[in-house]
Amino acid sequence: MSAGVEGGAGPRATAPLRVGMVGVGNISKQYLEQFPSLPDLRLTAVADLDTARAAAVADEQGVQALGVDELLASPDVDVVLNLTIPAAHADVATRALAAGKHVYGEKPLALTTAEAEPVLAAAHAAGLRVGSAPDTVLGTGIQTARAAIDAGRIGTPVAAAVSWSAPGHELWHPAPGFYYQPGGGPLLDMGPYYLTSLVTFFGSVVRVSGSTTRSTRQRTVATGPNAGQVLPVDVDTHVVAVLEHEDGVVSTVTLSFEVWATESPLFEVHGTAGSLSVADPNRFSDPTRIATAQDRTFQELPVLAGHRDAGRGVGLADMARAIASGEPHRASGELAFHVLDVMESIAPAGRERTVVEVASRASRPAAVPLG
Repeated sequence: MSAGVEGGAGPRATAPLRVGMVGVGNISKQYLEQFPSLPDLRLTAVADLDTARAAAVADEQGVQALGVDELLASPDVDVVLNLTIPAAHADVATRALAAGKHVYGEKPLALTTAEAEPVLAAAHAAGLRVGSAPDTVLGTGIQTARAAIDAGRIGTPVAAAVSWSAPGHELWHPAPGFYYQPGGGPLLDMGPYYLTSLVTFFGSVVRVSGSTTRSTRQRTVATGPNAGQVLPVDVDTHVVAVLEHEDGVVSTVTLSFEVWATESPLFEVHGTAGSLSVADPNRFSDPTRIATAQDRTFQELPVLAGHRDAGRGVGLADMARAIASGEPHRASGELAFHVLDVMESIAPAGRERTVVEVASRASRPAAVPLG
């Protein structure tokens, strides 16, 4: 199976790219806060199933509030920013591409590779771009770690280790039900940040193994208007995976909604001449630290690469510049498809306690110079 590569310039090849936002829920606030600092983008319209909420955001931003179909058909929209729930990602993307719009969406690209593959095929056929979060990997944190790896600061990379955990999003999110349905869980919710970083560092994952489970703990919404609601759990809530990269690096990844407290290191990379304590890939600008064979105490690295003061939307802005120049964009559909394929492979590997070969491959995205 191959993801293919998205198409070219599409309907508009000059910045600023006019953005129509579909979905103005929790995550949209972070994009809206960042738009004023992204001159390659201009928000022109918003849509949401909750029309009152869309109208309020439109009034605040000074743009149009449209129905979803109206937004997809609007001549004032070049790219659809898809911030819907994961179950709607593929549908909205497909409709946007059919309307002649580029698409950039929140992660995951789709619920399954079977849903995602036609999206990329449609983009390629139409000469349109598909981009996908996370774009946190374009910030100074992950890009500084990559620069140190590429410069040989820790010698030849051998292994990486990830350990992300939380008790569960129901403790803080006002409507967390989708985190416990297909498309959610710690793997599809948090996995893209770490897996995208690992592929950025070491290239494609070729095979996976692992183990997955879920507890019988009752999940109850703790805050907001849904407080006290009991949530059905239809995904594994504790995932442990071993990933083999095409360059020989072995990564171990633990993602969990079952941990009340931990002192495990979040993200580390180990090489023949040193180790990195890698920045949190769910954030843009956290520091990365290095320890060497000569000095085995971690010291903070100076910022070496990446977008300074970045926030959500920098991947879409990178796509806008790439459309104008005809170059590949970094937060690409191809990369997101491979990450989705890896996550989809982890699930049966965990259930069946076996090794699963990953069919897709993704090009390592270009490094981001400091700026």
